[in-house]
Amino acid sequence: MAKIKIDSKLYDRAKKFAELEGYSGIEEFICSVIEEKIALIDGPADQKAVHDQLRGLGYIE
Repeated sequence: MAKIKIDSKLYDRAKKFAELEGYSGIEEFICSVIEEKIALIDGPADQKAVHDQLRGLGYIE
């Protein structure tokens, strides 16, 4: 696992949002946001992989 630096205020905001939205933790939330952003950039080819991962996490059926 890699570590990244993030502004403490942004981290606190993200942590609160993750809790409100039912994520298991801040790491799951941040990974989800990154996956969504990458899917927007990469287009349909990687959307299946993101879809499969979201299904594996139980977010979609």
